[in-house]
Amino acid sequence: MAASLGRAVAGLLTRLQTSATTARTLLPSSSCSQNIPSCLWKLGRLNHVAIAVPDLEKALCLYKDVLGAQVSEAVALPEHGVYTVFVELGNTKLELLHPLGEESPIASFLQKNKTGGMHHICIELNLGNGDCKRKKQVAVRQKKAPPVLSKTSGLT
Repeated sequence: MAASLGRAVAGLLTRLQTSATTARTLLPSSSCSQNIPSCLWKLGRLNHVAIAVPDLEKALCLYKDVLGAQVSEAVALPEHGVYTVFVELGNTKLELLHPLGEESPIASFLQKNKTGGMHHICIELNLGNGDCKRKKQVAVRQKKAPPVLSKTSGLT
């Protein structure tokens, strides 16, 4: 499982690098962008990697009993249609996601990926806003197209 997670993260990072190169290529020349700050936001630390799991109890047993990780209790998040469990890794966390009902976005993800898999990664961003700096978390979702940044819960 760790090897497949590693390959998934490596593939995502390759896509991110390709997207960054493409973005730099598409940006206007430096003479056109002199009034734009060089860095509107800065990448922070990896907050978590979210993994969709078809069997939450089996996943809990694997991380807690076999691997000896510190694992949280399952928490239902009806507004997102998921159960979440966090696995502490010291420098980051894994977030195990399991569907809460038939309409859950995780249920549709698991229909396409029967054994589960990486759903998204969450990287903290330091956003510049004048002299006030804020931290936000964004999730990078792996899709067929280049990864998409989407806003999740904020930290102030």
